[in-house]
Amino acid sequence: MQDAESEQGATDDGSTATSNEKLRARQYWPPSTLYVVATPIGNLGDMTPRAITVLSDVDLIAAEDTRHSSSLLRHFGISTPMLACHDHNETEVAENIIARLAKGQSVALISDAGTPLISDPGYATVRRVREQGYRVSPVPGACALTCALSVAGLPTDRFSFEGFLPAKAGQRDKRLAALREQTGSIIFYEAPHRIVASLTAMVDTFGPDREAVFARELTKRYETLTGGTLATLLAEVSAERNQQRGEMVIIIKGLAMTETQRSEQELLADQVLTTLLGELPVKQATGLAVKLTGLKKNYLYNRAIDLVKDTT
Repeated sequence: MQDAESEQGATDDGSTATSNEKLRARQYWPPSTLYVVATPIGNLGDMTPRAITVLSDVDLIAAEDTRHSSSLLRHFGISTPMLACHDHNETEVAENIIARLAKGQSVALISDAGTPLISDPGYATVRRVREQGYRVSPVPGACALTCALSVAGLPTDRFSFEGFLPAKAGQRDKRLAALREQTGSIIFYEAPHRIVASLTAMVDTFGPDREAVFARELTKRYETLTGGTLATLLAEVSAERNQQRGEMVIIIKGLAMTETQRSEQELLADQVLTTLLGELPVKQATGLAVKLTGLKKNYLYNRAIDLVKDTT
């Protein structure tokens, strides 16, 4: 198999190239690649040129719902064949995709909206394809959770994405209770028919005064973004049926870190860095410390410099 650079050169020298060769040249990857392609969450203007190119040039598109995605493809003049890939058939479809990759074909994976695998099917497919040694390449774009977080006005230095809460009340309450003391922002998706029940449970678990943001129908005509306490959000959503429609994201502000927690965090950082600096230069030690502690890179780097100075 040719490497990426040689394939790019093959299409840059003026010779005639097939559609797949052009695709590989633009993306710099060889054939037999699975592309994970983000699509708009509402506004079709958010479709990226690269996504259109990839979806047009691959041999097959694996779509969560082919009926839903067909209108998107028609809008952009994309005629690539589609195959349904959802929760009920993903294991079978993954083997179909692998068989196509083995023949040198390229495949794109899309969900109904946004970035695949983010509370959507695709995990089993991507994992299986990677296990078989084939390249999986992201084509980034819209994602509801990052879209909401970017405009919420809540802390973004640390956050967790919890997806959809369990439908059953007992399981939902248990999941929320486990998140009560979290210091980072907490992001949820929710369905219209459960939004009031979920907000009620959040008030009970986090308290009525916990700051939160409710985002609905992002990038669409009736986009709304409402901030306040959980109690005020619950009251507003309960009072207006229109606020109980569409795609929803809830972001809850995490607890402020206590001085005790901060001291424990700093002690952990010093212990990890001291151990790593005994074997590695500052840059490498900092990189590993980020992965081990989850703390900010700049903080750990500056702390590493201080520790080196102290020892010299």
